[in-house]
Amino acid sequence: MQIDKLRGNQLDQLFDAILALKDREECYQFFDDIATMSEVHSIAQRLQVAKMLTEGYTYNYIEEETSASTATISRVRRCINYGSGGYKIVLDRLLDHNA
Repeated sequence: MQIDKLRGNQLDQLFDAILALKDREECYQFFDDIATMSEVHSIAQRLQVAKMLTEGYTYNYIEEETSASTATISRVRRCINYGSGGYKIVLDRLLDHNA
């Protein structure tokens, strides 16, 4: 895992903080304070790209719908295919939650 290079107390504290959030509104408040609008937008965009890729949409369609660059789409595709499985975990849980 790439993130293992950052593993430690600071990252543990960040993840514990995210896990401590109780609802969507608390997420809005926390991410408003901790990240720039651009950073939050990028993360949200990547998740949307991952969702669309797993649903079988083409790069062109995803680029049009999300305004993500082809480089971002390719990076997300690599993570889906060869990453740690984080996108799959989240997307499966979102699918179960919305079912």
